[in-house]
Amino acid sequence: MVLHLSPGDPAEIMLGSAATSEDLARLRADLGLTQPLPVQYVRWMGRVARGDLGRSLWMRRAVLPDVLERFRATLLLTGTALVISTTGGVLLGVLAASRPHSWLDRLSAVASLFGASMPVFWLGIVLMVIFSLQLGWLPASGMWAPYGGGDARDLLAHLALPAVTLAAASVTIIARLTRSTMLEVLGQDYIRTARAKGLVERLVIARHGLRNALIPIVTVVGVQAGYLLGGAVLTEAVFAWPGVGTLMVQGILARDFPLVQGCVLVIAVSFVLVNLAVDLLYAWIDPRIRYE
Repeated sequence: MVLHLSPGDPAEIMLGSAATSEDLARLRADLGLTQPLPVQYVRWMGRVARGDLGRSLWMRRAVLPDVLERFRATLLLTGTALVISTTGGVLLGVLAASRPHSWLDRLSAVASLFGASMPVFWLGIVLMVIFSLQLGWLPASGMWAPYGGGDARDLLAHLALPAVTLAAASVTIIARLTRSTMLEVLGQDYIRTARAKGLVERLVIARHGLRNALIPIVTVVGVQAGYLLGGAVLTEAVFAWPGVGTLMVQGILARDFPLVQGCVLVIAVSFVLVNLAVDLLYAWIDPRIRYE
């Protein structure tokens, strides 16, 4: 609806400013844009129910193969960012909770504040300027080197900056939640009992503390996985990463309604599946949880 209400006409974009009104009307009729918007939407939903996301107005071919091909690159970027954010966030949260009110705890709080406040596009540009333009350590854009490369090392080099950029905000959220949950768990009676038995502190924290704090941590990780899929649009646009986000931006600029709707649908379905997987994971983490 928002895309249809925004300025711009796909027929004018495709034919250019020199096109006549007759040519524009003929192309709109061919593309099905003359029908009422509810009719267009119902017809599109009928095709989706049959596994057909329609044809791209801009590329004039089926939407689904292009979206699925780009989605693999998005999954790679999102999965890497999720691993970074989960590992870094849980580690920072546990360290801060095990030493409350220490310099490490205060440093974690300040880092979380900055990480949550920085826009993705701004952080991506800053990292690009530092590590690509000034230091020359990592490539600035793309997924592969234009000449040579093509191996795993080349892929990891191109993946580093966008993955860190995308994971920055999620690291802070997971770290603060892990800290608060761990502080609550470490104050329980069974933790004091474990310490009284003489267990090593790291075993108390890992075996008794972190394990009992996993449910809320897994919940927020699942939510962040969905947000990372949506946030990948900006990150991919900054680093020219060839994923669904870049394809969606191209579709928006071209007013390619079926292409944008297909990209949004795939991301939304992925969000739902991630949350379903998190719900099923609860029973594996905590045997007391049962699904009837």
